[in-house]
Amino acid sequence: MPITEEAILAALSRIIEPDLKKDIVELDLVRDVTVDDNTVHVHVEVSNPAMHSRKRMEEAVVFNLQQALGKDVQVKVNVTPLSGESNLRKVLPYVKHIVAVASGKGGVGKSTITANLAVGLARLGLKVGLVDADIHGPSMPIMFDTVHERPTTIEKDGKRLIVPVESHGVKLLSIGFFADPSQAIAWRGPMASKALEQLFKDADWGELDIMLVDLPPGTSDIHLSLVQAVPLTGAVVVSTPQPVALADARKGVGFFQLPSVNVPVLGIVENMAWFTPAELPNNKYYIFGQGGARVLAEELKVPLLGEIPLVQSIREAGDVGRPAVMQDSTLVSAAFNDLCVALQRRLAEVTQPAAATSPA
Repeated sequence: MPITEEAILAALSRIIEPDLKKDIVELDLVRDVTVDDNTVHVHVEVSNPAMHSRKRMEEAVVFNLQQALGKDVQVKVNVTPLSGESNLRKVLPYVKHIVAVASGKGGVGKSTITANLAVGLARLGLKVGLVDADIHGPSMPIMFDTVHERPTTIEKDGKRLIVPVESHGVKLLSIGFFADPSQAIAWRGPMASKALEQLFKDADWGELDIMLVDLPPGTSDIHLSLVQAVPLTGAVVVSTPQPVALADARKGVGFFQLPSVNVPVLGIVENMAWFTPAELPNNKYYIFGQGGARVLAEELKVPLLGEIPLVQSIREAGDVGRPAVMQDSTLVSAAFNDLCVALQRRLAEVTQPAAATSPA
């Protein structure tokens, strides 16, 4: 009995897109169907670009087609994320990549890395957004010299949306914009998670090539809420070379690799890799240890995206709201630019269309 396109689409119509709550045929997410002898080739798009989402869709396509057409039918599935131009994805439909920047512990310079990544990518011509999700210690308003600015609102389609603050070519939202800078933010988990969700869902982000999310240190309700609420493309983990930081970085990588989370780890960034004094720019002093993050990356089989030195100008630049990547023709800006290029390369690798074959 010949395998028809009608029979294939009928089988695929039983698959519900988990974020959009309709079947993939009705949503026009089945991009291509071809039959070659006893092999069915299917190209399907999904709302969530994360690897686990694409894998589940692949499994659902194989299961439903073999159930309808027979176990002897071979199925080759190509699952890709919805394009940035699509308006089907409910959460941040026009954002191509969403990358969480995390650390196992505080004090390793995660926010500094995030700020410089954001500005560096913007200087490379990308449309960049940044969400300061460090609910209890928001620092991005200082690092972007926007402490005294407040987001405005705009009405779109009958809904009032927050307009992100723009600085150094980056669209920025932070809980710090909505609280008194001199007071601590003491919110319980559910309150913090709800506030964070509003920064994504109730804001007018527009079209972005990449959105960076500066997470709180460690793993908490905020991290779990983010994974559930936002279609993450991947995560970057920041550490210093010292053993105590590496032990926590290992936990950070492990969190994103949990089966219930399953977000691709794009790589590890080693911050404060060595100390270079201003008067001896060619000298390196490994005061926190040498190469620890590289060894950890090799052990965990994730890339080392970059090594950033401990230089006084990085701290000074952050304190005055002009990230160090803006200092042209310096060793520091070169290190951050290399990191930006490495991140772009990893995003291209992770989001390459994945083709898989189900055995007969």
